[in-house]
Amino acid sequence: MSPVSPSVSGRIRAAAAIRAAALASAALLLSGVLAGCSGSSSGGPAKPHQATGTPTAPATATASPADPGAYRRWGLDKPLAAPPAPPAKKLTDGFKPGAKPQLIRRIPTQDKVVFVTFDDGAEKDPAFLRMAADLKVPFTMFLTDDIARAGAGYGYFDKLRALGNGIDNHTLSHPNLRTLSAEAQKREICGQQDSLEKRFGGRPALFRPPYGNYNDATLTAAAGCGVRAVVLWTATMQINDMRYAEGGGLRPGDIVLAHFRGPQELKGTTMTQMVANMLRSIQAQGFTVARLEDYL
Repeated sequence: MSPVSPSVSGRIRAAAAIRAAALASAALLLSGVLAGCSGSSSGGPAKPHQATGTPTAPATATASPADPGAYRRWGLDKPLAAPPAPPAKKLTDGFKPGAKPQLIRRIPTQDKVVFVTFDDGAEKDPAFLRMAADLKVPFTMFLTDDIARAGAGYGYFDKLRALGNGIDNHTLSHPNLRTLSAEAQKREICGQQDSLEKRFGGRPALFRPPYGNYNDATLTAAAGCGVRAVVLWTATMQINDMRYAEGGGLRPGDIVLAHFRGPQELKGTTMTQMVANMLRSIQAQGFTVARLEDYL
């Protein structure tokens, strides 16, 4: 065989390098398609008022099936049933900026699903991070700024957000809004919108007034701050059981109120024990948990 000249040899090496780079790029693109979009905060900021729902929630929640062994480790006999496919149209679709937000107490559905929400942000139990990752049960967080910032701070909730859970507005300082002027209410609501936008890249579509107290000035202020829906609740998690606004049990579309609480507030019970009790009750009544942002 004749020897290859240096110039030809160089061209051969260059062509091989180009082919290798093309193959690597194709492999990277394929892996991205198979993995889907990242739900972590490192994926870049979300844009305000996205059609996918609350801008501070990742667009896609964790889709891998729940592990029965993980449920048993947290004191539950088996995983909750998978929720049905979300509706094609959300309640806030067609919302016009500046319009008064919808007042939501229960999601209109015939499916046996409920929606779990956690308020305030006082307790930042590392065990709950592990529980949330293990169980893959969706929930929505309504955070109060001065409470959420304490201790481990918003970084704790960003880890929960990365699992596909929404972060929404619960005011700057948790006042009874009905006791405040219209301007003071606007500062509380818009101020937390600004804080969450700065931290997570988008202004939440959902707002929950502290104590469930609101008036017309609250709705007007929320509208001016970009809120699409004011979310209340129809069931409340206690330490070992649940209380219901109507009747003696859950109904389709109920919104369940819980809090980030620890042993000091729960008479020695941990947050993970409280959540296990809540999920056990939901499951025993024949329900499962769906993602609120998929409906709102």
